[in-house]
Amino acid sequence: MTASRFGEAVEIVLQHEGGFVHHPGDPGGATKFGITRETLSRARGYPASVTDVRELTRAEAVALYRRLYWDAVRADELPPGLDLAVFDLAVNSGPVRAVRMLQTTLGVPADGLMGPVTLKAAGEADLPQAIRRLTRARLGFLGRLAAWPVFGRGWRRRVLAVEQGALRLAFSSPPHSRSV
Repeated sequence: MTASRFGEAVEIVLQHEGGFVHHPGDPGGATKFGITRETLSRARGYPASVTDVRELTRAEAVALYRRLYWDAVRADELPPGLDLAVFDLAVNSGPVRAVRMLQTTLGVPADGLMGPVTLKAAGEADLPQAIRRLTRARLGFLGRLAAWPVFGRGWRRRVLAVEQGALRLAFSSPPHSRSV
């Protein structure tokens, strides 16, 4: 296993997430650093208030991203670039959906579990092609959501920026670190 790229990936996610937002059209409700009230409640083990979300620290948000998203999709075991693409997808659409979309993209059974079959397929994949296919699947999914007319332009910009970052990572990594 290679060194974790979590630090770099979470910085990219945080650039897109920003600070406290409570948009009436956002089904996630109040968020800060992209962490929703529901996610904060689950992580803390009690119902979080809007004030709790507003007071969330960057350090706690990063820790939650590590535990609930990066580790949940076993991103440390994914090839460079694909780790970022799957992580950012998990942040926006949940880890299980992210893994299922990756599995569909890789042509393996889509059970939502990041296991040895998925990790092997990811390690053997043509990374640029897998990243681009995952991006298209993600945009297709987002485009079917009811909130697309309100948030679609920003979502599309984010997904395409993450794709570019993921491709840079995939192309800049030494060939020996591209496999799991």
